[in-house]
Amino acid sequence: MSEAGADAPVGSRLTDTVAAYSTRALAGGTTIAALFVLLVAGAIFPDSIAGTLADVLTSRNTLASALRLSVPIAFAALGGIFAEKSGVINIGLEGLLIISAFTAIYVTDLTGGIWIGFVGGVLASTLLAGLFAIVTIEFRADQIIAGLAVWLIALGLAPFASQVIYNGPNTPTVPTPDAISVPVLAELPFFGALFSASPSVYLLFLSVALSWYVFERTAFGRWIRASGENPKALDTAGVSVRGVRYAAVLLSGVLAGMGGSAFSLDLGQFTGNGPTMVNGKGFIAIVAYLFGNYNPVGAFLSTLLFAGLDAIQTVLQLRGIGIPRQLIRITPFVVVIVVLALVGRTQTPEAAGDHYESGEE
Repeated sequence: MSEAGADAPVGSRLTDTVAAYSTRALAGGTTIAALFVLLVAGAIFPDSIAGTLADVLTSRNTLASALRLSVPIAFAALGGIFAEKSGVINIGLEGLLIISAFTAIYVTDLTGGIWIGFVGGVLASTLLAGLFAIVTIEFRADQIIAGLAVWLIALGLAPFASQVIYNGPNTPTVPTPDAISVPVLAELPFFGALFSASPSVYLLFLSVALSWYVFERTAFGRWIRASGENPKALDTAGVSVRGVRYAAVLLSGVLAGMGGSAFSLDLGQFTGNGPTMVNGKGFIAIVAYLFGNYNPVGAFLSTLLFAGLDAIQTVLQLRGIGIPRQLIRITPFVVVIVVLALVGRTQTPEAAGDHYESGEE
């Protein structure tokens, strides 16, 4: 192959990466400009719809609600990053959230310990992720189909287990963890919500930071990236591709389990009606980490955007601003569709979805 031919794919990927970042920068700049205009209009016309929106956006309660709603999505997004960057596409995040949410409530109800229930939910999610890993890595099943199977299994199993144990799809309520407040800082007008929140919010902040550190500063993070980009090179270096992928998928189970457990325990109940209380948060997590370009910090910020919109639409429905509630309710999902269009050029790992066979394994 000529030098020009060898460089063509690299140049193409570089062009796509620049285009993707430019699209995100344009979207971010437009959003910031729109928010600025809205806040100014709200200050000038406080009794208008713009004034109501500005009041909701600057409310401490809105930020607190956004942080709470972001917990399951962000944890699942972090898990999805670990799996997909290793080369395994895990679209079963929704199922992992569901099974951990139910198990956490059940174990808490059984033992009376909130943190015991939390660990129980994480273990259930990790076991289901382990089953997914065996099917996709060991038996080389189609990852998309296997991920859908994980979702459907959890979607049926959790409400069924609740029906058997509690005679209904919804569990009884259990104690919820107390909020952690930082003196003085918790009294700030808007940002005080950052310093008076559930333990799960602080655990999320820590997980985002640790995930970034693993990817950027550790050998294991480099192995995960190599497993998803060039598994043959990783294998040649003497590192087991299969082992790295198993570890990454199990980590996705741990992180999604933390999100599902925290979500149900913060509410104190598992609701299994319809799509369950999880209600698509695992799929929104996939959009979040794609929009964040597989970066833990970017995924968290994307999640905060979706969660913030969800919190805002809930408040607007209660206030009644003259816009039909049905239209307000679908706003977060419309934004998700727009974001999906914007991230069309996101660079997925080169070997994502591909099975790898090593002659030494």
